[in-house]
Amino acid sequence: MTGSDQLRKLLMQATNISQLGLPPSLAVDLIYRILFTEGDANVSRLAEVTRLFPQVVDEIMSDLQHDHMVEVVKAGTLRVSYTYRLTDEGSNRARDSLERTQYIGPFPVDIDAYRKAIVLQTADRQKVTPAEVRHALTSLILPENFHRRIGPAVNAGTSLFLYGPPGNGKTTVAQAIAKLLTGTDPIWLPYAVSIGGQIVQIYDPLVHTPYVPPESDVPTGKTGFIGVDKRWSLFQRPSVMVGGELTMEALELRFEPVSKIYEAPLQMKANGGMFLIDDFGRQQISPQQLLNRWIVPREARIDFLRLQSGQTLEIPFRQLIVFATNLEPSSLVDGAFLRRIQMKVELGNPDEKMFYQIFAQMCQLLKVPFDKNGFVYLVQKWYRDAKRPMQSVHPRDILTTLLAICDYAGIAPQMTPELLDESCSCYFVDAEIPQ
Repeated sequence: MTGSDQLRKLLMQATNISQLGLPPSLAVDLIYRILFTEGDANVSRLAEVTRLFPQVVDEIMSDLQHDHMVEVVKAGTLRVSYTYRLTDEGSNRARDSLERTQYIGPFPVDIDAYRKAIVLQTADRQKVTPAEVRHALTSLILPENFHRRIGPAVNAGTSLFLYGPPGNGKTTVAQAIAKLLTGTDPIWLPYAVSIGGQIVQIYDPLVHTPYVPPESDVPTGKTGFIGVDKRWSLFQRPSVMVGGELTMEALELRFEPVSKIYEAPLQMKANGGMFLIDDFGRQQISPQQLLNRWIVPREARIDFLRLQSGQTLEIPFRQLIVFATNLEPSSLVDGAFLRRIQMKVELGNPDEKMFYQIFAQMCQLLKVPFDKNGFVYLVQKWYRDAKRPMQSVHPRDILTTLLAICDYAGIAPQMTPELLDESCSCYFVDAEIPQ
């Protein structure tokens, strides 16, 4: 059986309670909570919230009606059109269920099914071509053949270390990589998983974007699966980006004491996509702590998480990890740790030729008429004379400041020495203004 066939079988819709892969009592409890919260609800509404097959919901409602936990408040021609309400005894059961957890949403899938689905969808590493990488970086002015350093790292699918002085596009390059990954095959992910009766919510609207195939495409491969269990959905490859706010707690299962559910750690949300640690070295945890946390997962491609009960779980660790830093790599961690990060790419300051290209590009983008004499004046006074290093971000910032000055003065934007001086004197504060 091929990987695609295995995945299709794994995602097959459960048409009766026995096929859910989890104890029926969990589905019953979820329906109790929905009815207690919403009051009257019909089978269609319950199926919409739980994402269970309507016949499965109807099977559960029939049992609950038989046990006098619900009553029919509105009948229809077919049972699936019936509207139900909790009885007094059913309300008591619902309160007991809410004491255990307040989760209301798609019914979870079994953790084993999640593991298998992630492994099947990441067994073959994503392959990007030089043309695709060049296209992803097309809006950036970068050294010649820079794409040859990025493409192999993406295809290797393990880790990438971007370093160099601030303001030269490390984060922008990482975001381009993320966009490149989201353009590859989408991925099937569940909204939530169940581990020993505990619910772990994976879906995060800030991370998971539903995949919408182009109208011109005829569904093929896994995007064209028929009869998929609605507890799974097809998403763009996820992209998680964090900066200095990252804590060790965000890399572990987080228990919400009020709702009594777990939220998946960031690396679990990023499975199948990319995890960017921006400003590496400025997190609330040390670089060594972070790398220590991920030594085994990176090499074994398996992570270990722990529930409050002490139960340890094995979770696939399948994403491209990108570290981006302005700090000197040797000041962050020792050589042994750096060797564990597979590929390292430096983004240095641009030379004058690249700076010229970036400035001209930004002039076109911001609709500022480019003036070569003005550019020569800027470079001579504010860089050569001032012995100031050029940074890729400077053209955008200088021109944005110039536009603000011109807008305030009510004049057309132009690259005159006077306006460039005024803009630079507002922007640069790290050294005395050159005379």
